[in-house]
Amino acid sequence: MTTSGPARAAGGRRRLTLPGVVLGVGLGGFVDGILLHQVLQWHHMLSSTDTDNIGIRYYSPQTVPGLRMNTLWDGLFHVFTWVAVLAGLGLLYSRVTRSRGRVWRSRELWGWGLVGWGLFNLVEGIVDHHVLGIHHVRAGPYQTWWDLWFLALGAVLMAGGWLLARGATTVDLCREPAGQGERA
Repeated sequence: MTTSGPARAAGGRRRLTLPGVVLGVGLGGFVDGILLHQVLQWHHMLSSTDTDNIGIRYYSPQTVPGLRMNTLWDGLFHVFTWVAVLAGLGLLYSRVTRSRGRVWRSRELWGWGLVGWGLFNLVEGIVDHHVLGIHHVRAGPYQTWWDLWFLALGAVLMAGGWLLARGATTVDLCREPAGQGERA
């Protein structure tokens, strides 16, 4: 039995959702870790454990031993984001047998990627900033506002990504358009 029309489009859309979201989680985590942890140095994974909600020993990023421990945990965080990117690529590769170049250029894939990035911000922001309190976007007198901004950015990324993916033309993952060969 061959599926066509709206059913095929819905199946194709579902096939890009999970790889796009997983890629977005990993890439969003990389943006957080590289930009906020390393470039701007606003926080590290354990930089607010002096005021956390679960009683983790404080590792001040202002001391060499504290910075070493924070850097270790930042590295473990980067391992997680790297594995998420690899998993997303693996899922994408396993689902796309043709039209790979068109998939990489599709609004659908990048829309789901934005959903994943927003999901990363929401989960990481709620868990690490609010529930555990192990770090904040930017510690200090306005840290609650910075943390709320991070959550709002996550919600905007998710909504924008969902709209982008929903409005995208579905890419047929199994065949090339008539008259075109495989292109990267």
